[in-house]
Formats: sequence, structure tokens, C-alpha cells
Amino acid sequence: QVQLVESGGGLVQAGGSLRLSCAVSGRTFSSYAMAWFRQAPGKERKEREFVAAISRGGGRTYYTGSVKGRFTISRDNAKNTVYLQMNSLKPEDTAVYYCAAGPSIATMTYDYNYWGQGTQVTVSS
Repeated sequence: QVQLVESGGGLVQAGGSLRLSCAVSGRTFSSYAMAWFRQAPGKERKEREFVAAISRGGGRTYYTGSVKGRFTISRDNAKNTVYLQMNSLKPEDTAVYYCAAGPSIATMTYDYNYWGQGTQVTVSS
């Protein structure tokens, strides 16, 4: 079984930055592509929005349009951890952020087998 634990969320003013981390245990971390999704207030699980993904080796990344140029996904396979650096945060970035692990880089929730419990990010205006 694979366990994912997110951390680093919090309350920040618009224009600020946060760095999310997701620690993975239970299987070989480098065998999984990793992604970040978010679920905005009032949205259901099926409405989780893709944010960013990174390939198993870290050589490929993909972002949703609204975060390009502001967010950066990275991974450290030696530390079994994936990160999401979020800069120039906006109120519309407010959501619970989830990390997910799957066999290959993808943008749909059903492409990922394992999920963390989420970390709250709140951006005030």
C-alpha cells in the first residue's frame, strides 16, 4: 500500500507564496508519476481540478493554464517527496490541495491510484 501525506498549507495574502510537500511511503516512489489536484470550497470530489503533474523521473511536467508561470512542481526521489511551489497566489487558488500517485503523467483523477488527505490553502484578498 502507498501512503501520501501532504503538508505546507495555510493562510496567505494575495500575492504571497506557499510550498506544499507530499511525502510518499510504502512503495518505490520513483515508479510513480505524481500530481497535485485541488478541490475548491463547495465542490465535490468528482470536481477536483488538475493543477500540475510530474513524470516518474522528473523530466516532464504539465500544468493547468491558470497556474502556468506561478506554480512549479518538482520531486526529490531520494526523499520520496513531491513539492508544489506556489507564487503570486490569488484568492481563486483557495482550495484543499491533494497529491496523487499513478503509473504515468496524466490530468484526470481516475488516472491516479493513490491519494493523500489534502492540505488547506486559503488566499485572502
